Amino acid sequence: MNGDTSSAPSPSRRAAQAVDALRHGWPLRFERDDAEDVTLLPVETAVANGASSERLLISVARAATLKITNQLEAAREPDAHSHAPVLIRGGEAFDIASAVPIADPALDLKNPLKGPFLAEALDWDDTARAAMELARIAGILPAFFVDPREAGEAHGLRADDLVAYTAPDTLRIVTRARLPVRASEDAEIVAFRSPDDAREHVALIVGEQSGDREPIVRVHSECLTGDILGSLKCDCGPQLDGALEAMSRHAREDGGWGALLYLRQEGRGIGLVNKLRAYRLQDLGFDTVDANRRLGLPDEARDFPVAARMLELLGARRISLLTNNPAKVDALTRAGITVAQRIAHQLPDNPHNTRYLATKRDRAGHLLT
Repeated sequence: MNGDTSSAPSPSRRAAQAVDALRHGWPLRFERDDAEDVTLLPVETAVANGASSERLLISVARAATLKITNQLEAAREPDAHSHAPVLIRGGEAFDIASAVPIADPALDLKNPLKGPFLAEALDWDDTARAAMELARIAGILPAFFVDPREAGEAHGLRADDLVAYTAPDTLRIVTRARLPVRASEDAEIVAFRSPDDAREHVALIVGEQSGDREPIVRVHSECLTGDILGSLKCDCGPQLDGALEAMSRHAREDGGWGALLYLRQEGRGIGLVNKLRAYRLQDLGFDTVDANRRLGLPDEARDFPVAARMLELLGARRISLLTNNPAKVDALTRAGITVAQRIAHQLPDNPHNTRYLATKRDRAGHLLT
C-alpha cells in the first residue's frame, strides 16, 4: 500500500469500522501479505441486491445442519469447532435469494431441499475465522459471499486487526456516580468504555469499597428479556436480583462490599437478535446449545477477560465469585484474577425454564451447588 499512512486508522479502529460495515451490509476486503486479498459480503444484511458468488463461507455448526460435515475433517468434532469456518460451493452461483436460506435456519422448513454443496479446502483460515468473529460481534448470521460480483466498495482491514479490537487493556473507567438502588441505598455505579467499542459496561458497587477485603462479585451478562421484561425462559432476572441482595446483606451484616459487573454481551455473546432467533428455534424443540449451533453460532461467546479488566481497574484482584459456572472461574483465573471461593448461586426453576437450566447443567457443566 503506497502513500502517507500517518493518518490511517489504527487496527482497532479498522475492526470497529468493519463491525459497522457488516451491520450496514457492506463488503469487507481482507488484506493479505503473500496472497490475493479476500472480499467477503455478509449474506444477511447485504444491500447489493445483484451480488452473486460461486462460494459461501459458513460455520461448521451450520454445515452440520446442511448435512455436509462428512466432507470436512474439522467438522468431525462439531462440539469443539462449532464456529469454525467452512467454504462451500454450489452447483450454481449463489445470489441473495439462494444464499439467505442457507444462512438462516428459520427458513429451513420453507426450504428443506438445499444443495448439493461441495466443501472446499480453505487456505485462508485466519481470515475466515476473523470474519466469523466479526459477524458474531455485529450480531448477524455468520455467512458470507466469497469474492462476490457487484458487491460494491469494500472496507479494508487485516485479520489480525481483531486482536487489537478485542484487547481488554484498552478498557478504561470513564465516570462514576452514587446510585441508590432497591437492594441498597449505599451503592455506586462505575462506567467503563473502550475507544473503539460501542458497548459500555458498568459495575455496581454495593457497600464501602475496600482494598483490604475481597468483594463478593457477580459477573452478569446483559439479558434484556430476563433483566428488564421478566422473561421466565431463563433465570437471569432472579440471578441479578439475588446477587444484589446477597451483596447488600454482606455489606450490612459483615461490613463487606460487593461488585456487580454488568457486561453488554447479550445472549452469551451472540447479540439480542440472534438470541431471539435461538428462542424461536427452542420453540421448535431445540435446546439452547443446539439452537445456537443451528444458527452457526457458538453456544458460549462471552468475553470474560473484559470482566477481569474491570476488576483490575476497581482494584479487586482477589474475589469471592457468585456463580454456578466453573468455566467462569477458570476464565477469570486465566486472566489474572484470584477467585478465593466460588459461592453457589442457584435460583428456583419454573415450568418455562426447567429445560434451559437442565441444559446448562448437563451440556454446559454448570453446578447445582
